Amino acid sequence: MTSAGPGRPRNQQPSRPGATARDEILDAAAELFTTHGFANTSTRSIADAVGIRQSSLYHHFKTKDDILEDLLEGTVLAGLAFARAVTALPNGESTPGSRLHAVALYDGTQLCSSRWNLGVLYHLPEARGGRFARFLAERQELRNLYGELGALLSPAAPAAVSGNPGDLAFRLVESLVNLRADGMATSDSPLQAADAGLILCGLGNELPAIRGQSTALIARLG
Repeated sequence: MTSAGPGRPRNQQPSRPGATARDEILDAAAELFTTHGFANTSTRSIADAVGIRQSSLYHHFKTKDDILEDLLEGTVLAGLAFARAVTALPNGESTPGSRLHAVALYDGTQLCSSRWNLGVLYHLPEARGGRFARFLAERQELRNLYGELGALLSPAAPAAVSGNPGDLAFRLVESLVNLRADGMATSDSPLQAADAGLILCGLGNELPAIRGQSTALIARLG
């Protein structure tokens, strides 16, 4: 038996990714929540998957809801930080289309490249409750930033869609969660979703230039 820190005995050598026992707990919970369901997963089963005692898990998380909250926030925080940075750029530094594309591509890449398909947790009834108000506010802010970027497109560009083109891009990116759940997501899927959003906004002819600027924005701010 090895030790994960004071008061946290471990039953086996660490077998999960993560620099700390907390990270390993999150990884185990992410696997169990996405494969067996949140309601069907107990804190004991999470502890067993990590190789620690159930009582030791409570040194890091008081409840199962606390674990879910961390996992939900982890799906939006990186994309939100990037979207904030992009929307804060001075006008004229890049085109509105490239900004929207960069946010969609970065966000979609986060959803598709995580170890577990945590986006499926958005559909949990528990995730809609007031207990997760902070996550819901962060996700809504991200959606609003998509909308702000979409509103900056030229008046002629959104003619191909009804409503805000930024919100369309947001919904296309989140559709990657279902694509991944169906086993159909590939490494190209985030780019395809970002491209589709711009094409449906009438910017297909500008896509090569938009892609170049989008890539540069991600390299600079991501």
